[in-house]
Amino acid sequence: MAKISLLLSAFFIFFIFSLSYNPSLCCPEDHKQALLQFKSTLLETHVRNSSNTMGASLFGLESWNSSSDCCQWDLVTCNSRSASRSVIGLNLYSLVPLLALESVVTSTVLMPLFRIRSLMMLDVSSNNIQGNIPSNEFANLSKLVHLDMRDNRFNGSFPSQLFHLRFLQYLDLSINLLSGILSPDVDSLRNLRQLKLDENFIGGEIPTEIGNLTQLRELSLRQNKFYGRIPLSVLQLRELEQLDLQNNSLSMEIPLEIGNLHNISTLALSRNKLTGGIPLSLQKLGKLETLRLDNNMLVGEIAPRLFSIKSLKNLYLGGNNLTWNNNVKLVPKCMLSELSLRSCGVAGHIPNWLSSQKSLNFLDLSENELEGTFPQWLAELDVGSIILSHNKLVGSLPPRLFQSLSLSILDLAWNGFSGELPENIGDANEIMFLMLAGNNFSGSVPDSLSEIYRLLWLDLSGNRFSGNKFPIFSPEALLAYIDFSSNEFSGEIPVAFGKKTKILALGGNKFSGSLPQNLTNLSQLEQLDLHDNSITGEVPKFLSQISTLQVLNLRNNSIGGSIPDVLSNLSSLRILDLSGNNLIGRITPKFGNLIGMITTPDILSLTSSDIFNFPIEFNDLIVIWKKTKQGLSSRNLDIYSFLDLSRNQFSGEIPTSLGNLKGLKLFNISYNKLSGNIPMSFGELESLESLDLSHNSLSGEIPRTLAKLGELSILDVSNNELVGPIPMGSQMDRINDPNFFANNSGLCGVQIQVQCSEAPSPLPESQNSESGETWFLWEGAGIGFPVGFFLAMAVVYFTGFLRPAPRNHRRLRRRQRV
Repeated sequence: MAKISLLLSAFFIFFIFSLSYNPSLCCPEDHKQALLQFKSTLLETHVRNSSNTMGASLFGLESWNSSSDCCQWDLVTCNSRSASRSVIGLNLYSLVPLLALESVVTSTVLMPLFRIRSLMMLDVSSNNIQGNIPSNEFANLSKLVHLDMRDNRFNGSFPSQLFHLRFLQYLDLSINLLSGILSPDVDSLRNLRQLKLDENFIGGEIPTEIGNLTQLRELSLRQNKFYGRIPLSVLQLRELEQLDLQNNSLSMEIPLEIGNLHNISTLALSRNKLTGGIPLSLQKLGKLETLRLDNNMLVGEIAPRLFSIKSLKNLYLGGNNLTWNNNVKLVPKCMLSELSLRSCGVAGHIPNWLSSQKSLNFLDLSENELEGTFPQWLAELDVGSIILSHNKLVGSLPPRLFQSLSLSILDLAWNGFSGELPENIGDANEIMFLMLAGNNFSGSVPDSLSEIYRLLWLDLSGNRFSGNKFPIFSPEALLAYIDFSSNEFSGEIPVAFGKKTKILALGGNKFSGSLPQNLTNLSQLEQLDLHDNSITGEVPKFLSQISTLQVLNLRNNSIGGSIPDVLSNLSSLRILDLSGNNLIGRITPKFGNLIGMITTPDILSLTSSDIFNFPIEFNDLIVIWKKTKQGLSSRNLDIYSFLDLSRNQFSGEIPTSLGNLKGLKLFNISYNKLSGNIPMSFGELESLESLDLSHNSLSGEIPRTLAKLGELSILDVSNNELVGPIPMGSQMDRINDPNFFANNSGLCGVQIQVQCSEAPSPLPESQNSESGETWFLWEGAGIGFPVGFFLAMAVVYFTGFLRPAPRNHRRLRRRQRV
């Protein structure tokens, strides 16, 4: 028996060993070759287009080589229940390194993958793939169950074959540039895969064929370019559990029978243009956990019966035209985790029924009519995010609020809160965003704030804080946004913040002294705003060391001296406001080298700051825009380029090099002592909307090149010494406010209803410029030569010597020629 057992054991080991080397248990050769071709194409694209120094590598594909079994490769899943070991799953998300996102990967890179007919799961998300999604090739993937193509740059239409995938249960095409069905004549083109649509394409409707995918459980088309109504064919997706159509331009009403999708647990339709009311049928969704209808155009009263859905956990209704019935005594049957009723007309005290929501983690009741004080029970709920901005709440803050171990967002801006901040505010060491702007808080800023390591955002602007002592933050602190503006702080400018500080706003206080050199420690600083203080000294040269600086606002201080040339080394500087100071000397010609004011921003490439699912308020940058004080949203500062040097004592001529600043939208050098001519090069400022040269000593004519400026809406040259005609054509004809041209010595033009001297005869341009001029040159010469000869002889005869013709005579002859 022992020998038999030994023999059986040896046979079993041999059997297992032979299985491991059986070629039939490896992945099919055609699958391997398809994957290797995909890797080769992607790698070639990465090397060709990427400028990073990370080398030719793609995350996760290191194990892909021709000498090994593709079923052993990373990111590849094979069928373990079949002898063929075919490839059934590919997890190819985020292959391109983060530092190589400039690589342009076209959708043709996917073509080899469509040869693997056994695929059931395909994930190519977050790879910056551009172009149309391959169309006919989806017919090969008839077994596909899971398809994830989110977070790329696919454009154009849905592939028609996609609607024939009868086993598809998961489809995610979110965060792309998809725009619905193409017109039939375009869709019929053979080379559809190569068709490149303009990314500015206005969009299209969600195809009604989406209703053919009856096995779908999850569908996400979030953040694309779809418009029109939600197709009624969606109601055919009876297995659907999650539907996400957020961040599109969908309009019209939500389908009334949406409540027939009984398996829905997540319905996300926020940030569209949906109208009408909330369908009553939603109350039938017994499995509904998340309902997001915020930021649409919905109307009507919020039905209290929504709170009778026991499964409901996350409810977002804010940002519509919905109303809340403040007379209803609500007794919810659900236990909410997240609630947004922003701008829903909630009035009175903070609703007491919220005290029963023990699992509440996110609460947004901003932009309502709430009154009273901050309730103690809310402080004891340990809510993670509390947003109560733009209400009428008063009183002081309970210290218990800052004993919470969950509080990460506290936004109480624009209320009537008062008193000093609790000294234990630093105990809430999970706070990331603290926004208390626009209240009546007073006293000093508690030192304990510097103990909150995770603090990223600190906005204390628009209060009555005072004193000259500030929390000292560690150089390694994460704090990036600091706004202490419009308070009563005094003393030297505080700079004891972390190296990661990006925005430092200290305007509208009583800070004095010169700019401290420690500002250079803020090596990532992008915006420095110190307007309306009592800062003295000169503009320091060390500011040029902050290479990341994009916005520098020193308006309305007492800074003197000249502008250092090295300031032009700030290649990222886009907004420079030095107005209302005592600056002297000439405007440096090197300002024409400010790269940030030369380049015109690509609006499509700008990233949105709205990366959170809650509203974060960026305080506006206050500038003098087109003669009035206005706030520019910090969310959109990337599209602006300003240069304001007004109300100083600059002298000399305007540098011609400033005409290089083609990205400028506003240029103001009024109220100085500038002289000379307006540079002809200003006609190259193609983005300019406002040009203010008033209250100087400029002379000569207004350059006719300004007529090329198609965006110009304000041109103020008043109170100078200009003469001649005001240019005509394009935008110049619309700038007809006489005040913009007043108090000059000799301007004329239709804009100010002052007729210029006699114009040239109204002959056709060709006749006037060719025939008339030719007549003068030849026939005039034939008459003038003998007459001039006899006149010259007469002069010689009477005077005895020959004198050259006087200058005024030559001017007369030119006038006669015209």
